[in-house]
Amino acid sequence: MLRSTPGIGKGTAATLIAFLPELGTLSGKEIASLVGLAPFNADSGKQAGQRHIKGGRQIVRRALYMACVAAQRANPDIKAFCDRLRDKGKKTKVAFVAGMRKMLTRLNAMMRDSTTWNPPKT
Repeated sequence: MLRSTPGIGKGTAATLIAFLPELGTLSGKEIASLVGLAPFNADSGKQAGQRHIKGGRQIVRRALYMACVAAQRANPDIKAFCDRLRDKGKKTKVAFVAGMRKMLTRLNAMMRDSTTWNPPKT
């Protein structure tokens, strides 16, 4: 099921299966937080700090980053999403992290529903 997604190869699929057995059992927010793709705020008192990703399973995050890079060529939906963020002025890595989270939540839903990749309708 995972390999049906454009941008997900053998290595990424193996990494997700081995290091993320919870895939398909948690909600989108929970799985993103578990991997470390949910924004973490650094607020203190009245000071509003920057949001950044922190913690989580680093090996899964690295595999998803490379999958997002590959998806820029193979997956027109993720490419359009990242391009839209870059057009709004976001940095490339910020757009890729958002793309990683989108890929992860879709993979989570695919595993939960036991479905293969269905490209979105345009």
